[in-house]
Amino acid sequence: MAAIISLLRAVNVTGYNKVKMDALRELYESLGLRGAQTYIQSGNVVFRTEAKDLARLQKRIEDAIEKSCGFRTGVVLRSSAELKDIIRRNPFAKRSGIEPNRLVVSFLTGAPAPESKQRIAQIKVGPEELVLDGRELYIYYGGGIGSSKLTPAVIERALKVSGTARNWNTITKLLEMAENL
Repeated sequence: MAAIISLLRAVNVTGYNKVKMDALRELYESLGLRGAQTYIQSGNVVFRTEAKDLARLQKRIEDAIEKSCGFRTGVVLRSSAELKDIIRRNPFAKRSGIEPNRLVVSFLTGAPAPESKQRIAQIKVGPEELVLDGRELYIYYGGGIGSSKLTPAVIERALKVSGTARNWNTITKLLEMAENL
């Protein structure tokens, strides 16, 4: 049975799309997903499943959230093996002075078109560094995330693919949780 990491998009942000984590765990369990655990209030769920078709499972989860919570939100799924590979591919790993709370990975819902790398390279809103690698966009917010003008909307316009971002501390914790399931 595979360990899967589920990342909900735009929940519990500034009072919108509110979801209680205990209700979210119960919802996942009701779908036959085993050992559901949440991490912080931003819609991170780790669980085990025998499902092989993650795209179909993603839609089932999105539909269940809409029915239960009254709003539709995107869900991005990655296996624990994929998350381990994402961590291994970190383009900033060998650089000293990288602060993990300023390093973010945007988990994309699909692979962007080949020309997306060029569009990402052309984004100049501040000191951020961006590296697109497959279905992940690694972003280092050298000046801090709070003051950045690099918004999810700017990223989505460039990539033409939606996603949801997590900082490095959260990513490594989610992998730890998945490995301990």
